[in-house]
Formats: sequence, structure tokens, C-alpha cells
Amino acid sequence: MPPLDLLDAKRQAAARALDFVVPGMRLGLGTGSTAAEFVTLLGARVAEGLKVICVPTSEQTARQAASLAIPLATLDEQPELDLTIDGADEYDPALRLIKGGGGALLREKIIATASRRMIVIADETKAVDTLGRFPLPVEVNRFGLEATRRLVKREAALCGCAGEIALRMAGTDAFVTDGGHLILDCHFERIQTPDDLGARLNAIPGVVEHGLFLGLARAVVVAGLDGVRVLGHPEEDD
Repeated sequence: MPPLDLLDAKRQAAARALDFVVPGMRLGLGTGSTAAEFVTLLGARVAEGLKVICVPTSEQTARQAASLAIPLATLDEQPELDLTIDGADEYDPALRLIKGGGGALLREKIIATASRRMIVIADETKAVDTLGRFPLPVEVNRFGLEATRRLVKREAALCGCAGEIALRMAGTDAFVTDGGHLILDCHFERIQTPDDLGARLNAIPGVVEHGLFLGLARAVVVAGLDGVRVLGHPEEDD
């Protein structure tokens, strides 16, 4: 069997997710390479006459959407969204996610939470039995960075998580999020109790947000060597 063509898989997942978009929707647009494929396909549909209004999760996504003439709004202008389509760095069988590899986790989580539904698009390499293979991003305030890092390490250890906690860099400088914060990438390998870890991270004052997306994804559209599958329940509530 030939190896998985990752770009083709991302496009297949994005195309399937487009089936859940209907005219008049208020859409959240995710960030990352898979989400970018969805935005490209959505732009083609908009050019054909599809009427939607979209809220991007990052400046990068906003620029791409604007270049395709996709109508955009802010979350203040559209505080309630019908659907968010976004990628993930990994997902487990309970549809819990790690997100934030692109650095947009805070805005991604705000927009996902403001949406009635969140559908994730991914290739099958993002599936894991236990979260943590992908480093967990934790967005933190600049003030008290080392104190916050120590608290993250302590609270993670209480959940059985250990590993390098590294400041994300962009060349020789610290990576800065769209919100002006920094990111700690936590190389835990296995997160056995993500709900406990998420609650502990939320209680640390210097933590702005973390990349554990728990109870937010309604479904995952996953593309692989055997085609496209939809995990979960992507349909609208009755």
C-alpha cells in the first residue's frame, strides 16, 4: 500500500467538512495547514455564490480569507457562531484534542466555545490512543515567565506528566502569539488525565490558555488510506 499523501488527505478532509456548511451560516475559520485547505475550498464556494460570514481564529487565516473575498467579521460583531471548522495536532478516541501548534490556541478556543458546533478536520496520522505525543502548548503571560513555567511543571507532575517544558522560539527570539503572549511547549509524551491537567493549568494565574480542547469537538473528519471517515456526531442538534 502506498504511503499516505498528507496534502491530499488534508484536502479530502476539508472537502468533506464543506458538506456541513449551509448558506447563511456564521462560521469560525481555524488556523493551520489543514484549516487552510478548508479556507481555500470555502473561497471557491463563496466565489460561486455561497453566502456565509466568517470569523477567523488568527491573523494568518484572516489574510488568507480576505485574499479569497470571503466575508469576514469579528467575534464582537458575530458573538454566536453556528459552526467552527478547524484542524488539530492530535485527537484521541474521546475526541479530545491538542491544538496550538500554530500558536493560535487562545483565539481558536474562544471561537470554538462561541460556536454551537466544532468539527475538526485531520489526516489519520493525528489519531492517538493517549494525548501527549504532540507537545502541549501553553500560552502564558510574559510577566513572571519562569515562575509560571515552574508552576506548570509542578502541576503537571501531580498528573503524572513529566518532560521538557520549552519556551517556543521563532529564530533567535521568543515566538509571540497574536495576543502578544508567549508559548511553553510541554513535551509530556502521555497525558493520562487530560481533564485534571486542564483544570490545574487553568488555575495558574500566569497561564492565559492551554492547548487541551476538551468537550469541544462534536466530530472529527479524518482522511486516510482507506478514505474519509466522520467520527462523532457532526449534525445539528434537534
